[in-house]
Amino acid sequence: MTQNRVLTGITTTGTPHLGNYLGAIKPAVRASQDASLSSYFFLADYHALIKCHDPERVARSTREIAATWLALGLDTDNATFYRQSDIPEIPQLTWILTCLCSKGLMNRAHAYKASVDANRDAGKTDLDDGVTMGLFSYPILMAADILMFNAKHIPVGKDQIQHIEMARDVAGRFNHTYADLFVLPEPMVDDDPLTISGLDGRKMSKSYDNTIPLFCSEDELLKLIKQIKTDSKAPGEPKDADESTIFELYSLFASDEESADFRTKFEQGIGWGDAKLELFEYLNNYLKAPRERYNELMQDLSSVEAELLKGAEKAREYSVPLLQQVRDAVGLRSLTATSVAVSEERTKKEKSAEQLARAEEGRRRGILMQLKPLLEQVEQADDKAAVAQQLIAEKAAQVESLKKKAKQKAENELELLREEWAQYL
Repeated sequence: MTQNRVLTGITTTGTPHLGNYLGAIKPAVRASQDASLSSYFFLADYHALIKCHDPERVARSTREIAATWLALGLDTDNATFYRQSDIPEIPQLTWILTCLCSKGLMNRAHAYKASVDANRDAGKTDLDDGVTMGLFSYPILMAADILMFNAKHIPVGKDQIQHIEMARDVAGRFNHTYADLFVLPEPMVDDDPLTISGLDGRKMSKSYDNTIPLFCSEDELLKLIKQIKTDSKAPGEPKDADESTIFELYSLFASDEESADFRTKFEQGIGWGDAKLELFEYLNNYLKAPRERYNELMQDLSSVEAELLKGAEKAREYSVPLLQQVRDAVGLRSLTATSVAVSEERTKKEKSAEQLARAEEGRRRGILMQLKPLLEQVEQADDKAAVAQQLIAEKAAQVESLKKKAKQKAENELELLREEWAQYL
């Protein structure tokens, strides 16, 4: 069943908006109603603590997101909907995986590197200024979220592929070191991801403060739609529907026939005020029923809590026995317990340890042979430290410009060069 297991997390730091609905919530609700899938959806409240230290905001967002997903029809009988912090096995697994994960892998995480680059650009001497251990190591928590339920398919944007690759790396290390307990996850990436424009024409995002909350009041919805940026064309002048945020939002909710009729009105010169009013009326009608359900749920949070606890109980039917296997594999067991499975696994690994060591040494020698010209360049230099540092910088820049397999190869070379020239760096 893990081959059809899909897992998605929602960080609890904001209020759901139209972009969230179209890009994540709507397809997730559809997946939750598909009996052929084993879907796991969770409120990532531990992740929220990484950047948000406002407890009321985290608590409010958790309420709003949970009520939103339920109001829109998430099938909690077919899918598993839970709060991350209700699964104590997740932080336990996180620590076990942390003890296997190399610091070098975390050094390459995009979020950490972006923070370091920002500090460097700001001229700060401490490149780790403002970097918490939560920010530095959160890919391990994300790996635990995924591996805890052995999810095979993880829907992510292209910027999140690295985290799935890291989860695979950590899972592989565990499977090799201890016991084969984890499925290696695979990213599900939409080749043509949906990008929704906000009030100012840029991508709808909380960062730009240009969002339309999904379940704001009718008055607030009309007020926000009136703020959508338009050009200066007067009523009667033909307008380009494909360049209009108003038409874009309308067409994302309307049928093809309704969108075609609206496009015709643009070609005939509909006034911007009338266009915004039509968008408001359509969205307001579309959202009316789920908004009413959302408001009911927000006034009856005990029922929302009950759904989350039901989901946690369902999730722990899987996480509790899996963590017990993990604990057993790493040696965290009662004094009288033995593990035949782990013993057999260990015997196999011990038999092949020498072979693996030889293979690794051969791989290392092969890479060093390819790097021989660079190694000789440093050895022959008068100022070995300066040349080594320059070559490392050039290699690091090369790594950033490469993709996929070529990038991994270059990263391996960079890691070996750093080891060889450690005394100069």
